[in-house]
Amino acid sequence: MSFDELQEKQENPATCHLPLATTAAIAVTNLSKYYLIYNRPSDRLKQFVFRNRKYFHEFAALKNVSLTINKGETVGIIGRNGSGKSTLLQIICGTLSPTTGEVKVNGRISALLELGTGFNPEFTGKENIYLSAAIQGLSHQETKAKYDSIVEFSGIAEHILQPIKTYSSGMYVRLAFSVAIATDPDILIVDEALSVGDEAFQRKCFSRIREIQKRGGTVVFVSHSASNVIEICNRAVLLDDGELLLEGRPKEVLSRYHKLIFSPEGKRAQIRQDIIHTDLSKPLYNPDLQPETTIAYESRGAEIFSPRIEALDGTPVNLLERGKEYYFRYRVNFTVNSSAVRFGMMVKTKTGIELGGASVPFEDNEDGQVISGFSCEVRFKFKAILAPGTYFMNAGCSGLEGGERVSLHRIIDALMFTILPDTESISTGMIDFSIEADIDSNA
Repeated sequence: MSFDELQEKQENPATCHLPLATTAAIAVTNLSKYYLIYNRPSDRLKQFVFRNRKYFHEFAALKNVSLTINKGETVGIIGRNGSGKSTLLQIICGTLSPTTGEVKVNGRISALLELGTGFNPEFTGKENIYLSAAIQGLSHQETKAKYDSIVEFSGIAEHILQPIKTYSSGMYVRLAFSVAIATDPDILIVDEALSVGDEAFQRKCFSRIREIQKRGGTVVFVSHSASNVIEICNRAVLLDDGELLLEGRPKEVLSRYHKLIFSPEGKRAQIRQDIIHTDLSKPLYNPDLQPETTIAYESRGAEIFSPRIEALDGTPVNLLERGKEYYFRYRVNFTVNSSAVRFGMMVKTKTGIELGGASVPFEDNEDGQVISGFSCEVRFKFKAILAPGTYFMNAGCSGLEGGERVSLHRIIDALMFTILPDTESISTGMIDFSIEADIDSNA
């Protein structure tokens, strides 16, 4: 893009904050934001004089992003630092203009973007309450009526008449959030600022966010905390390098995000492409989740192969949701005649602790006999009741030889799988016993 084209777009950005008469609270269409980066201050002057030459390079903070957030939704925006999250929120709020594209907003927005945004450091906390509330659309009388509740929620009453340049970062965010929620917004936007506050205040904030959700408000939430996104969001959006890679259920989007940020540098480009082409309507499967500790015993008349976990519809999975049922399957070929054949499986922790399994007899005939050349498919149905984490599965086949039971074939760490986080569960420890609890305050 030439200098004149970029300059024209910066000076005449696409229309922002058009009214939106639909069920959508926010509609972002083909949004891009480019910055002109000059290596030296003198290059800026040269560019102004010699417009047919290029003394800058373009930095794309956002690249053709389209996103719709419906009324009543809580959407988490996730991504690495520099991925474009804050730029997107600033454009939605109207504090930054896009280079191309448009944003349509339906409802009053209240935003907590950056620490102290909208505050004057020379003003007192009280003065900044009135200033920030006015910026967000409240009249002086409306702010006066809400003033006491704002101060009470912030918990900094003893400092409210002090200049906020004397405040700690935690005090800043307390005051900013208190003003933001006091405007009774239709849309609340929070950009990571809550991470600055202490744990007690964060709990108050999330409780208030849930109140906004219950009354049908829309929340857009940026956080690096996976548990927070899973706990409060209906949907998650993954941004990377200014592009929207994926949107969908929080657990599934976060699993891809973690795969991306923890991937080796050489594989990142391919993983990005895999994420872009992900179909979240399918159960989760991570092809890179393969054990490096697999040990196959020597065959004594049988061979186990193709161990796998499947969803109930037969789709291969290895990222499991707690509480759901799955199949563990493998195939066995026999090379000798065997009797009293049994098939087994075992689930283990990463440290090798055996958590549980099963051993079942071959019951096609009375004494469990098979002949050389026979093959069969073994299937164990199980429920994912383990705590979030990574586990391993063994597969085995045994029979009688000389009156003693021997292993015909066994594979240690035949596969590995991950139980995804589930913040709705009250269970602690390694196994979920489906515990239910109630508390009688009148006892």
